[in-house]
Amino acid sequence: MVLVGALAGIAAGTADTAWAQPKEVRVAMIAPMSGPWARQGELMKKGADMAIEDINNAGGIKALGGARLRLVVVDAGDNAEKAKNAAQRLVAQETDVVGATGAWLSTFTLAVTEVTERAELPVLTLSYSDVITGRGFKYVFQTSPTGGAQAQGALPALLELAKQATGQPLKTVGIVMDNTAAPVSFTKPMREGGFDKINLKLVLDEVFTPPLADATSVVQKVRNSRPDVLLLLPTSVPDDKLVLEKLSEMGLGRGRLPVVSNGAHIGAPEMLRLVGKDLMEGVMTVVANWGAKGQEKLIAEFKKRTGEPWLTQDSISTYGDMWIFKEALEKARA
Repeated sequence: MVLVGALAGIAAGTADTAWAQPKEVRVAMIAPMSGPWARQGELMKKGADMAIEDINNAGGIKALGGARLRLVVVDAGDNAEKAKNAAQRLVAQETDVVGATGAWLSTFTLAVTEVTERAELPVLTLSYSDVITGRGFKYVFQTSPTGGAQAQGALPALLELAKQATGQPLKTVGIVMDNTAAPVSFTKPMREGGFDKINLKLVLDEVFTPPLADATSVVQKVRNSRPDVLLLLPTSVPDDKLVLEKLSEMGLGRGRLPVVSNGAHIGAPEMLRLVGKDLMEGVMTVVANWGAKGQEKLIAEFKKRTGEPWLTQDSISTYGDMWIFKEALEKARA
């Protein structure tokens, strides 16, 4: 209902002639379409495009006389400053946009929503950082469980699976992560007592600034510290690939060292294609959303239309965001 109120406010502040019987309603997607996270932006766009096609084919926004949704795509680039600048261009140049989805990487989302909040532009985001909705903002809505919530909810079960795989009790844990906001969010509750509660000792805490040029020194530290399980928390496929390849090269891959990851990118089709199934052996992941039981028709349709082998969080969350905007617009104009 808060989102409905935000959209109603936009409608009230827009010229009556634009909202009486509009032919289309524009919704933005601000996401990385270039750089190391571009594939995630592409998958988001595929989900948004499919949702908009479904909505328009079903009659559009009925409360607005059948107005069709139209997607405005804005490239967030490859760093937070570019993402912020992209958001500034969006609110300055696309003044008729009623809302946005984005920006995938939590660090980008934090920068983008500083701009969109001032512009009172509603934003739905699949990003994980607890800080996104912890700042008291009124116009940003998180559609994923936060990273901290995911860690607390899923890690005990995954660690039990790792224990079963090794046949040994897990006593030590290592962390290899980049310094973007989502991994920080995911590991925070574990560092602040979470590991103690499940009787794990942190023996390696390695943080790097993406992108990685070479994973040798990082994985050497893993080999030297010998954790019973590794939390592998980069946010891009290239960085995951480098680490997994080096783990295998140093005799720790292919399930020898259980690996727990977080985020949709680890389940992207590229991981299987670029890394191979052997190097993915023993890798488990926590993800906020995924194609699941009960969504067989949607999954089959997505695969047919896009050529993708499965439905990732990037696509299904953004697909859902378009429908959330659609329903909010219906209620805002009812």
